[in-house]
Amino acid sequence: MKRQVTLKQIAKELDVSISTVSKSLRNSAEISEDTKLKVQAFAKLYNYKPNNIALSLKNKKTKTIGIIIPEIVHHFFATVISGIEQVANENGYNVIVCLSNESFDKEVINMEMLATGSTDGFIMSLSKETQQKKDFHHIQEVINQGMPVVMFDRITNDVLCDKVIIDDQMAAYDAVEFLIDKGFKKVALVTTVDYVSVGKLRTDGYVNALDDHAITVDEDMIVKIEDIDNCAAKIEKLLLDKKPDAIFAVNELFAVTSIKLATKMGIRVPEELSVIGFTDGIISQYSSPSITTVSQNGIKMGGRAAQMLIDRLEMEEENEQYTTELIETNLVLRESTSTL
Repeated sequence: MKRQVTLKQIAKELDVSISTVSKSLRNSAEISEDTKLKVQAFAKLYNYKPNNIALSLKNKKTKTIGIIIPEIVHHFFATVISGIEQVANENGYNVIVCLSNESFDKEVINMEMLATGSTDGFIMSLSKETQQKKDFHHIQEVINQGMPVVMFDRITNDVLCDKVIIDDQMAAYDAVEFLIDKGFKKVALVTTVDYVSVGKLRTDGYVNALDDHAITVDEDMIVKIEDIDNCAAKIEKLLLDKKPDAIFAVNELFAVTSIKLATKMGIRVPEELSVIGFTDGIISQYSSPSITTVSQNGIKMGGRAAQMLIDRLEMEEENEQYTTELIETNLVLRESTSTL
């Protein structure tokens, strides 16, 4: 009997992407006829069969929730998992956690693996590469086949499903306005590239705050980081060239790196440079100085995402009305902001 292969194996054998294989098997018009025929012939030869998700859901429940997150070392994602697990366990569900490592292909592979009948539904935050590609076919497929998905934090409006987010734009606006109200005029921003949804929203909040307070937006005061490994060089250049009196960083790592570099350069925090970060993890609490930060309430976000998924799994009739819930944020004041 011929062995059954996976999407990943077909993609590797034919030297194409997983997305191309998936779309070819669905006879998508986006893929050339030659490629579709090649993929379909290979799949038939090796007895590839798509996951019969709908059937498995009708016949049995695994009482297991699949979680796909971009990374595990980020304090925010760890707290979200904690919140999910608490609510899931209270309702008799277990969780399986997979990492995409910011990779589109790994996100697709994780979803394929978890959708073989081992889980009832998904809670996920999109990888950077998925957001960059704007390719969400793998998510839409499982939803179409009857498996519910709840997105949190990094989401897309291109997929109809339940979502749990914070108001990233307003949270950033409030943090920057706090600095402006303290008298700072040269407020810099350390952010992500624009295709990361939360980074883009926090950048918009920064720009809006400056605009509303009649402060000219200087593009050279905005540092956009794509590769975390190279963030230090860009932040150091910002400190040398622009000499900001305050920095708003869209995550904890950018904030602590800014403080570390400033200290190394002889810039005193907070006397000469105030810093606000985002997340409120252990780094923010125990760094020296401790970091003023926007708290995202990850545990609450995770708990709400779990409850939304469980409610949808246990409803007797399908409901195509989806909701997006906002979790409140708050600014936690610590030593990295000036007391002026």
